[in-house]
Amino acid sequence: MAKAKYEEWILEEGLLKIQGWARDGLTEEQIAHNMGIAVSTLGNWKKSHLEILEALKKGKEVVDIQVENALLKRALGYEFVEVTKELTDAGLLVTKEVTKQQAPDTTAAIFWLKNRKPNEWRDKRETQISGDIGVRNPMQNLTEEELRRLANGIDGT
Repeated sequence: MAKAKYEEWILEEGLLKIQGWARDGLTEEQIAHNMGIAVSTLGNWKKSHLEILEALKKGKEVVDIQVENALLKRALGYEFVEVTKELTDAGLLVTKEVTKQQAPDTTAAIFWLKNRKPNEWRDKRETQISGDIGVRNPMQNLTEEELRRLANGIDGT
């Protein structure tokens, strides 16, 4: 009897491929294509074979952490060493090393804060007012008839 196709993907080599594709940023559609299956099949296999689900999660987790770290570094600013090399008869020779500073990136900081602390940093704030705020509607005590007369007078009829 021939092996079911999923069996090759739950072996170590198959799981490493899946994990690598996820780490490289491929979408699940692209991963399914690489595996030679439909996206719906991949979805079914994720439900019935936890090894496949875990390989996808683990691969995505690695690159997500790298991006988070890069974003945080960019938001906070950092130091780096710029190396100048010149080609000589003996090969490349380091002629200068300068420590430079990358200033914090405001956009990266805002993005980080909006996502990490949305209640404090989102653009749209929801404000709820309750109780007596001291503003009165001057027409609140008028009858319907008085309101109609007033409306007709404003309309000029």
